[in-house]
Amino acid sequence: MTAADLRVGLVGYGLAGSVFHAPLIAATEGLTLDTVVTSNPERQEQARAEFPDVRTAAGTDELFARAADLDLVVIASPNRTHVPLATAALEAGLPVVVDKPVAGTAAEARALAGLAEERGLLLSVFQNRRWDNDFLTLRRLLDEGELGDVWRFESRFERWRPQPKGGWRESGDPAEIGGLLYDLGSHVVDQALTLFGPAASVYAEADVRRPGAEIDDDTFIAITHANGVRSHLYVSATTAQLGPRFRVLGSKAGYVKYGLDPQEAALREGERPGTAADWGREPESLWGRLGAGESPVTGGGSPVPTLPGDYPAYYAAVARALADGGTNPVTALEAAAALDVLEAARRSAHDGVAVEL
Repeated sequence: MTAADLRVGLVGYGLAGSVFHAPLIAATEGLTLDTVVTSNPERQEQARAEFPDVRTAAGTDELFARAADLDLVVIASPNRTHVPLATAALEAGLPVVVDKPVAGTAAEARALAGLAEERGLLLSVFQNRRWDNDFLTLRRLLDEGELGDVWRFESRFERWRPQPKGGWRESGDPAEIGGLLYDLGSHVVDQALTLFGPAASVYAEADVRRPGAEIDDDTFIAITHANGVRSHLYVSATTAQLGPRFRVLGSKAGYVKYGLDPQEAALREGERPGTAADWGREPESLWGRLGAGESPVTGGGSPVPTLPGDYPAYYAAVARALADGGTNPVTALEAAAALDVLEAARRSAHDGVAVEL
């Protein structure tokens, strides 16, 4: 830590806090992980073991009582707590990063954005999948015009988990804001809107497939964008054979990419950004293919080197935004637009109709 470092309080030390946020904060120049808030004694011990200089607190009251000693609060606690904790942090005069989804409704997200603007504080949403390797590669291909006019974007975030794991993410209680629509759906919808702009209409199908499951575990979302691009988005825990992560079809060519960005797996294994020269890189065998007229499975198209994934770029941008007024990497209003789509998808799946936005 240096005297100029921004001091960060992290609320929550479950999967999001311990695997994603804490390591990325600690790896970011200009940020210091000051305090971890968790009521779980084992997680407190884990945080101190991984970051020996960190303080721990059992509750947010203790954290907010020290607001003058902090420069940023990161909220990585369960979804139901995002709005009340972000509100409390902003009212305490602290800039905030909130894990996705920032709220359960677009109206709540816009209210938070209004509060942050009123207080003159940063409010950013952790949409780390904008820095996935395949997403960065696809953005480059689009910027360079390699696909021509894009007609259809297919995106899949699929898993094979035939037995529910339980916990709040799989709870049927609406207050928990669980289910795949709001979990993985937050990622694929954000990526689609970032690439192809606002949604004009939404159609969705949401199913509860597994015995004992309480909420959607197999969901499809179709977006017609205002510019005419159609996005077909799949999120599932019940996919026995995984499809391509991306299949993007345009007037000149298509791009097909299999496999997930390696950064999450690396973080789960205890690897840290900045300690490995190959951070975010994948083997050539996983590169996507660009071409027309033949399946990539039979050798069609040409391999496209995948750009390295770069989750650290998110917190580097947050640090710049706080230090010298740089651009907020993901605004709450962008997250609200994604929530508009998720809410429309929920209505569509319930009523069996397309929903106009």
